[in-house]
Amino acid sequence: MILGHKMKIGVISDTHGLLRSEAEQQLAGMAHIVHAGDIGKPDVIDRLRLIAPVTAIRGNVDTAPWAAAYPETTMVTLGGRKLYVLHDLQDLQLDPASAGIDVVISGHSHRARIKTEQGVLYLNPGSAGPRRFKLPITLAILEITESGLQTTLHDLGSASAP
Repeated sequence: MILGHKMKIGVISDTHGLLRSEAEQQLAGMAHIVHAGDIGKPDVIDRLRLIAPVTAIRGNVDTAPWAAAYPETTMVTLGGRKLYVLHDLQDLQLDPASAGIDVVISGHSHRARIKTEQGVLYLNPGSAGPRRFKLPITLAILEITESGLQTTLHDLGSASAP
C-alpha cells in the first residue's frame, strides 16, 4: 500500500430489491463496494457497479435463478486486508483470527453492529432496503489506512421510500 494511502469501501446489505438514492449518494467515490446478501433484484448490483467495483454474495432471499451467479460466502483482499463476507454470522464456519482474516462482513439481522474480537473486525452494516421492524436504515463505510481500520455507520433514515 502506498504511504498515506486510504481506501474507502462501501458496505451494504439487505437491500431486498430496493437501492435507495441516499445509499447511492453515500457510496459515491468508494474504491469498492461489498454487498453482504439479500440483494433482492439483479439490478441492485448493476446500479452499484456504476459506482464502483462490487463484491457480492447471495442471502437467504436470493433464491431466483439470477442469484446462482453469487456465492454464499467469499474472501476478498482490499487495501492489503482480508475480508470474509457471509450473509448470516451464525453460519460462520471458520475461525477468522487463525485464518488471518482482518474483517468479517455480514448482514441478515438488519441490525448494524461493529465489534472487534481477537483483532478481527466484525461489521454488519444493517439494512439499506425497505424498513423492517422499526430498525434504522443504514450502510457502512470501511476505511483501510496504514494505521488500521475505521468504520462509520450512515443512517439513511430520512429516506422517504418504504
